[in-house]
Amino acid sequence: MELAVGGGMRRSASHTSLSESDDFDLSRLLNKPRINVDRQRSFDDCSLSDVSHSGGYGRGGAFDGMYSPGGGLRSLVGTPASSALHSFEPHPIVGDAWEALRRSLVFFRGQPLGTIAAFDHASEEVLNYDQVFVRDFVPSALAFLMNGEPDIVKNFLLKTVLLQGWEKKVDRFKLGEGAMPASFKVLHDAKKGVDTLHADFGESAIGRVAPVDSGFWWIILLRAYTKSTGDMTLAETPECQKGMRLILSLCLSEGFDTFPTLLCADGCCMIDRRMGVYGYPIEIQALFFMALKCALQMLKHDNEGKEFVEKIATRLHALSYHMRSYFWLDFQQLNDIYRYKTEEYSHTAVNKFNVIPDSIPDWLFDFMPCQGGFFIGNVSPARMDFRWFALGNMIAILSSLATPEQSTAIMDLIEERWEELIGEMPLKICYPAIENHEWRIVTGCDPKNTRWSYHNGGSWPVLLWLLTAACIKTGRPQIARRAIDLAESRLLKDGWPEYYDGKLGRYVGKQARKFQTWSIAGYLVAKMMLEDPSHLGMISLEEDRAMLKPVLKRSASWTN
Repeated sequence: MELAVGGGMRRSASHTSLSESDDFDLSRLLNKPRINVDRQRSFDDCSLSDVSHSGGYGRGGAFDGMYSPGGGLRSLVGTPASSALHSFEPHPIVGDAWEALRRSLVFFRGQPLGTIAAFDHASEEVLNYDQVFVRDFVPSALAFLMNGEPDIVKNFLLKTVLLQGWEKKVDRFKLGEGAMPASFKVLHDAKKGVDTLHADFGESAIGRVAPVDSGFWWIILLRAYTKSTGDMTLAETPECQKGMRLILSLCLSEGFDTFPTLLCADGCCMIDRRMGVYGYPIEIQALFFMALKCALQMLKHDNEGKEFVEKIATRLHALSYHMRSYFWLDFQQLNDIYRYKTEEYSHTAVNKFNVIPDSIPDWLFDFMPCQGGFFIGNVSPARMDFRWFALGNMIAILSSLATPEQSTAIMDLIEERWEELIGEMPLKICYPAIENHEWRIVTGCDPKNTRWSYHNGGSWPVLLWLLTAACIKTGRPQIARRAIDLAESRLLKDGWPEYYDGKLGRYVGKQARKFQTWSIAGYLVAKMMLEDPSHLGMISLEEDRAMLKPVLKRSASWTN
């Protein structure tokens, strides 16, 4: 089936624009002065010498007229525009990274449309690594935006929203209209000279699970494009407005669930195999929260959009309360759960989910520092998944799902548990690994998810960009610098692998593809963001003051 690029980019009449409340004062983010360069800025500039490590949160700034550094500049081969604007030499592997990223580009009818998952010629099995994945493309898109090359991101956003309109069936069952594809592939017919697209909505995936996160990443990336370029016309097109509404209609529909979180199956997100994250996984809840806030800024307040705006506002209040109250864990909360009574009934119950204290795993008591905390993996009736999941916690910081105090506590935990979460290669996707009999039951004896490998405690370089963004937002750039130094010592030498194995992330993953695109792009984004923290505005959202309330302790909040 052929697909043409849809619609012109006319500016639609609108009463809305991107909110001004999500920007913040970057003058307190780094402990080094701003390098003085003559260029357009992404934020209202202040001296970065007024740095504070006390949190890194500040006031909002205006959106209009803001552009990303390097806007309109085309980089030389291997020379990113952002680095060219600075007076210092980039790390030697930066040029190799850009060359590798450009080799991964996919073209549709002569236009760049995305990047394939991996460019590993040494692997005999291609599988689906030659496709463009929605979630995988996000760090690539951010790298191109930071480098002043927004066209590929614009093409990607338009094409994927058109793919959303395709009929989606798995066997004989039809998916929801708003579902976004997990991936797509460009098919070139050399004889006919025709390019066509083939999209996968889960019907070809391992386990036949449709992605829940693709739609959220699409909304987040649409906002990043708009913040980077200042081009609001793309988000205001009928196609993008409808795309957002369709995604939101899937998530905001009312049903039997009594929680504001989203009920999800295993395999619906980055952890795309059975890993016991079914229920209400932190990754999906954090992305859901962030996508809602992004959509709230971009939806028009017309007849169709106004209803969604009202639903989003209501859901955000409930979701933030639920997550901050019931998913948050620190030393005090752990001690409270340890002393829970069970079989409580009515509104006076403290142990609302009837969690048995004996279900607390032994490792957690040693892992939890006196200072620090994190959002646990899952909360549902009689179950708390106490594992640490990196993506969910980093997105919680960037979206301001985490309060400033909770964000600081997450970074405290990373510093305190550096060996466990960072080791020799950033960053553990989850901690700890499940093994032995539990591994057999939870993963179904999955040979790829053996202990400390792949999604079962493996280390994923792509997470470096999320860690760096969270470090900058919380005023802890020294953590990012240390992590980037570790990555630079290995990534190029090891061929940019998809993941690393072992407790410390010392070994290249047993089935890891080389030249994994999001490993390459994740490094570049982290590097450019640390060099120029104003890039953070693409992917960071500030706290909504109307939503900011005192953080409720579980022991108190569960009695209300």
